Amino acid sequence: MIISKRVTDLLDIRYPILQGGMAWVADARLAAAVSEAGGLGVISAMSADADYLRDQIRLARELTDKTFGVNIMLLSPYASQVAKVVIEEKIPVVTTGAGNPTEYMKAWKEAGIKVIPVVASVAFARLMERAGADAVIAEGTEAGGHIGEIGTMALIPQVVDHVKIPVIAAGGMADGRGFAAAMMLGASGIQMGTRFLVAKECSVHPNYKAKVLAAKDISTIVTARRAGHPVRSLKTVFSRDYYRDEALIDDSILEERARGSLRRAVVDGDDHTGSFLAGQISGLVKKEQTAKEMIEEIYHEAKNLLGDHDG
Repeated sequence: MIISKRVTDLLDIRYPILQGGMAWVADARLAAAVSEAGGLGVISAMSADADYLRDQIRLARELTDKTFGVNIMLLSPYASQVAKVVIEEKIPVVTTGAGNPTEYMKAWKEAGIKVIPVVASVAFARLMERAGADAVIAEGTEAGGHIGEIGTMALIPQVVDHVKIPVIAAGGMADGRGFAAAMMLGASGIQMGTRFLVAKECSVHPNYKAKVLAAKDISTIVTARRAGHPVRSLKTVFSRDYYRDEALIDDSILEERARGSLRRAVVDGDDHTGSFLAGQISGLVKKEQTAKEMIEEIYHEAKNLLGDHDG
């Protein structure tokens, strides 16, 4: 089976491997490293303002001349600002999460931007295709961070069957076996987040990397289901306490407790008040490598498994 070139042709990249737009993690340096390695690096706009994003874009351009994108979290209070920045800065690719990007799609498309929303259901994937999306990232519940309810193995082929645009598989992708499986399910590429947490170019606190590298298959937990915004993270003092208290404490109190928790994990490595977002695939991530080593290892393992000896 020859690996699809739909995503590489669409995005002008060498390998159909995208880096997830992880808030506080996906900065200019990581994005540039992934793009230099032949994948699609992505800068997270997270909940930051337009000035932050513009600075990150310009730094990435100093580090690479390859294609990179921006992830826009639509729940951000600055979403409308950063939606304009990607046009002004002539960003070629935008991925979106945590909401519906329809209100920005017309302007992005007129600016020549490729738009790739993250979806967790067939219905949303079809809606995004009708709105003009160039591809979708179908993300299964195995992923880290905000998640849907459907597993990757079930989600990918159903989305593939219902849309004509390329489908990129996410959630549980960390090696060539996952890449090959995604291709067999009909995907045209993959997106990884958790594996890139331990890239040498990733600036997360050493405690964060150590936790991912030490993780087992049962090392993650899902919190905030009651609030309707489930989040997957590593089991820590913070996440276990949050999970316990969900049945006991008002959502407003829990929301205040969670405020800034990702930053405290990424920047401070704080076990007790930090939220270490990571996917179920953490138990498979056992070594720190450069982004280039990761991408080439995964791609060539997948090619061998698929019997793709073309090039």
